[in-house]
Amino acid sequence: MSVFSFLGLTVNALTMNDLHVLINDAVKKEGTCVIGHHNLHSLYIYHHEYKMREFYKRTDFIHIDGMPLIFLGRLLGYPLQRRHRLTYVDWIRPLMREAARQRLRVFFVGSKPGVAAQAEKLLKAEVPELELKTIHGYFDLTPESKENQEVLESIEAYKPNILMVGMGMPRQEYWILDNLGKLNMSIILTAGACMDYVARIVPTPPRWMGQLGLEWLHRLLSDPKRLWRRYLLEPWFVLKLLLREII
Repeated sequence: MSVFSFLGLTVNALTMNDLHVLINDAVKKEGTCVIGHHNLHSLYIYHHEYKMREFYKRTDFIHIDGMPLIFLGRLLGYPLQRRHRLTYVDWIRPLMREAARQRLRVFFVGSKPGVAAQAEKLLKAEVPELELKTIHGYFDLTPESKENQEVLESIEAYKPNILMVGMGMPRQEYWILDNLGKLNMSIILTAGACMDYVARIVPTPPRWMGQLGLEWLHRLLSDPKRLWRRYLLEPWFVLKLLLREII
């Protein structure tokens, strides 16, 4: 497995199969393996927020979420391939099937009230052997708050092998960082809006757009009020980083 550093980031060139192997290996070992991901949005936050950089210091592996980072890495001379791009739109169902096959218990924290529960219902209908529990991510994230403690207690009681945290960036990364010492499972994954896609709350971009690196355009057109800054302003900062690295 190759490790590449560019634009100030470090990423692992991981395929879907690589991640399944990592997960299966991690559940056989002691300790917790944290797997994060990078895309253009995380690149922007990483360079502007100290706490985001602290989170990535605590990760064990970082996969690439989005073709734009693949394209940028290639432009800078790194041998990245399309198979190294792994988004949860494509991965969530294979991951759930792999978890069921390996008899791994999964706990998901995130999404709005009712959304994760609907996704849980749909995934269990598709994969009857799946052991999955969900809880929404709209609670007081303050580490000492009563609501946060109740969520941690629910996770501990379920004793998952895999914890998925899907609250969007950087909320999910900060929550993991704040609570890492209280999370006792083999794998922690940052999962973004994966359950929103499963529950069909967020339109899934056509997969050909993902392969061409155009998922951002579909998302922008689907939710311009929320995403215009991410997709129209943040890339200018990325361009500055790219020019600095080339020159």
